[in-house]
Amino acid sequence: MKNTYEITDLVGVDFNYDYLNDVIKRVLKHEQVKHAYFGIIFVDLREIQRLNREYRGIDRVTDVISFALEDNKDQIDTKMRVLGDIYICIPKMIEQASSYGHSIKRELSFLTVHGMLHLLGYDHRTEEEEKIMFGLQELILNEAGITK
Repeated sequence: MKNTYEITDLVGVDFNYDYLNDVIKRVLKHEQVKHAYFGIIFVDLREIQRLNREYRGIDRVTDVISFALEDNKDQIDTKMRVLGDIYICIPKMIEQASSYGHSIKRELSFLTVHGMLHLLGYDHRTEEEEKIMFGLQELILNEAGITK
């Protein structure tokens, strides 16, 4: 069994994001993930705020939210790892790309890697966790040739 994923566009993205396939494969290879499934869903401002409010108790827009199913210890044991879903707010991503002086490719790739690492158990609640996770993000993006 190989790794599989779906990208679901609920906002009607008007740019090419085929490069995400390479970014995703690099994360999976770097983290030695095998036999896994996950989803990436592109959403609008209202939907990401609803998700943030409902599941995190934070009533504001954010750029990315990951729902890591492996955090749930009651997960059914299968041969396929079901990692979870990553929700990326496309309008927020575009706004951030502009304000940070990044390309859309860079910002969307960053949020995808960030979300995937959350699915794989990484976090950035402490300074040490942040150093590890953000260093790994930069390493993977640099290997993909997606720089600031």
